[in-house]
Amino acid sequence: MEIRQADRRALRWMKRTYLEAFPKSERKPFGIMKMKAGQGVMELLVIFEKKQPVGLAVTVLHQDMVLLDYFAIARDHRGKNYGSRALKLLKKRYQDRRFLLEIELLDEEAPNQKERIRRKNFYLKNGMRETGICACVFKVPMEVLTDGKPVTFDEYHSIYRDSIGAVFARKVTRL
Repeated sequence: MEIRQADRRALRWMKRTYLEAFPKSERKPFGIMKMKAGQGVMELLVIFEKKQPVGLAVTVLHQDMVLLDYFAIARDHRGKNYGSRALKLLKKRYQDRRFLLEIELLDEEAPNQKERIRRKNFYLKNGMRETGICACVFKVPMEVLTDGKPVTFDEYHSIYRDSIGAVFARKVTRL
């Protein structure tokens, strides 16, 4: 398995997979992510297994932190341990930074509660830790997990404010 910057061909695959994997309410405009990647603020990464794309990762780089903004294994490749292996490679890629990610907050009323529990258990099983930070990100209640290195809400929020921009940062509030 390897993780590479998305080239032109892989970007087309990545965009299709991104649109399929994430609900509209959680998606940033793909064009803005491409622009931010060109500025060195984001990385658009494709996960390959034997030269075949199997997943994607979008990261935001800020100071000594990296936010795993989007991470997905393509539907037909799930359940084959690609997610755990890819997450391990991502953590190694960014081992000199604090590694953060957001997951939907557990909510017994949510129609996808079982999926949320599975997702959180996946990340905890793969070495991520709870931070106690909860935020409303684009009107979606989220919980912030880290690789174990401490982070405050203000540091986390600075990723949006300083890297993505004030317009997006206003849509990220503490719960």
